[in-house]
Amino acid sequence: MKVRFADGSGSIELRHLVEDVDRHGNVRVYFRRKGHRKVRLYAPVGTQAFFSQYREAHGGIDTRESAKPNELHRRPVKPGTLRSLIQQYYGSAEFRGLEGSTQHARRLILDALCAERLNTDDRASPEMGTAPYSLMEPKHVRKCRDRKADWPEGANGRVKALRQVFAWAIEAGHAKSNPAKDVPYLKASGTGFHTWTIEEVRQFEARHPIGSKARLAFALLLLTGQRRSDVILFGKQHVRDAKNIPPNLQAVHPGRWLAFTQRKNQKRKPVSLMIPLLPELEEIIAASPCGDLTWLVTQFGKPFSGPGFGNWFRVRCDQAGLTYCTAHGLRKAGATLAAERGASERQLMAIFGWQTSKQAVLYTRAAEQKVLAGSAMTLLSLDRK
Repeated sequence: MKVRFADGSGSIELRHLVEDVDRHGNVRVYFRRKGHRKVRLYAPVGTQAFFSQYREAHGGIDTRESAKPNELHRRPVKPGTLRSLIQQYYGSAEFRGLEGSTQHARRLILDALCAERLNTDDRASPEMGTAPYSLMEPKHVRKCRDRKADWPEGANGRVKALRQVFAWAIEAGHAKSNPAKDVPYLKASGTGFHTWTIEEVRQFEARHPIGSKARLAFALLLLTGQRRSDVILFGKQHVRDAKNIPPNLQAVHPGRWLAFTQRKNQKRKPVSLMIPLLPELEEIIAASPCGDLTWLVTQFGKPFSGPGFGNWFRVRCDQAGLTYCTAHGLRKAGATLAAERGASERQLMAIFGWQTSKQAVLYTRAAEQKVLAGSAMTLLSLDRK
């Protein structure tokens, strides 16, 4: 079935799609492949949401939400407790509006808090979820945070999650104040994910030559500058030929472009980008084994999940002897390389999809420091006349 892009920039042939018309005259689109369950695609044809549903159906992913509650949620909940408030938050529009991965991460944090003992040294101590949330004060939130002091990101995740719960509770009329609002985050040590060096880039390339799936993944990460959540979705449906590009963009880059919406914050603050498809990346894609609608696929021919790709790429890095290198570290390497070659803050924001200059400034300042130090270091020389 030929599907036209919703933005009118062209069309693409997709397999296993069928149409029928219901008794009201509405056209319905289904993914139907021999030996698989027939799946209806509800999103408007040609939109990013439609292609996302097609990928899921093609990969055999059941998108229906599981109704199986975990053990924590089977327990009776007493009204007025922290657990009762959190469970109401799970049913709110604010929580359901979050990305699926964000919902999952937040559930893990909040459920762990509810199951934690008020006194961690006493196994008979009541669980935190049984405490009245109306009596929760900043000192209690600070205590929850400090229990994770050895893992600053985890500690800050607790504060952030409780801030969101009580912010919703105030709007819903369940609480009068937010005890987590004024509890500060802990300062994280280090600079986060390791930034790949040029030497490490060459080491990976030497171990994984062009034509391998590992090299394809590596090139997509480095030569687009995007997150792994976007890279695993990239495919031919995101490519825009020169004939479909406005003349002003053709003048900047006469080749093909990638048009996509970043997966992060897609529901709340979607960021749509168009970036050039570099010739060297096109060559690697052409020489690599690719899937039907995503360039990167598993050994079973299905699209990667985010965590699955992270684990798979971790093994590929280990094979190259790069135990400290990660997929996200390549994004940082790309930003560093672009900044050191003269990219401005706005150019970095356009490539990486940052909505403020906060992230871009980190890279441009570091690059500027090196240039300024290199040009002025001789001023310290005692031999200088």
